[in-house]
Amino acid sequence: MAEPRLTLLTRPGCHLCDVAKESMDRVARTAGVGWTEVCVEGDPELEREYGDRLPVILLDGKEHGYWRVEEERLLRDLGYA
Repeated sequence: MAEPRLTLLTRPGCHLCDVAKESMDRVARTAGVGWTEVCVEGDPELEREYGDRLPVILLDGKEHGYWRVEEERLLRDLGYA
């Protein structure tokens, strides 16, 4: 099975992360793709790289944005819109 094209990097207790999860659900449902969530807590490398810049949206393993999911842009970059 192929890896999901979308990844959301999060941290527990992050309000923006909760909002981003809802956006990711909408985008994934609209585009017919899967997404996965990765918690950076406990991973020193991820915490060092992303710090307080969470949530971070990855598309095909590359950073697409942070703090807010730009749904229209993400759909376009997925080739949907």
